[in-house]
Amino acid sequence: MNPEIAACGLFCGACRKYRKGACPGCHPNVRATWCAVRSCCIGHGWQSCAECTLQPLSECRKFNSFIGKVFGFVFRSDRSGCIARIRKVGADAFAGEMRRAGTYNRPVKK
Repeated sequence: MNPEIAACGLFCGACRKYRKGACPGCHPNVRATWCAVRSCCIGHGWQSCAECTLQPLSECRKFNSFIGKVFGFVFRSDRSGCIARIRKVGADAFAGEMRRAGTYNRPVKK
């Protein structure tokens, strides 16, 4: 499991707080118990929603919640794109791409 990848697909490894040690990342962050996506992934033993086979991502109410939509708008993030990229290239390759690009919220398009 790559600790730099959040349950929703965002890349914690490019976040300033994560790099400075001010945030532990998604999975070990006990203050993030409010996140339904994180709880679902932890409950199923998944790194991220990329491993989910229960339903299409577009139909998941946890992933597509109001809070998730607001977060995506405010931070201009593409969590769905990140999940699609993880599914295509794998978590480690995704992390490498994001690390090289220096981004946490939009997948590298190749």
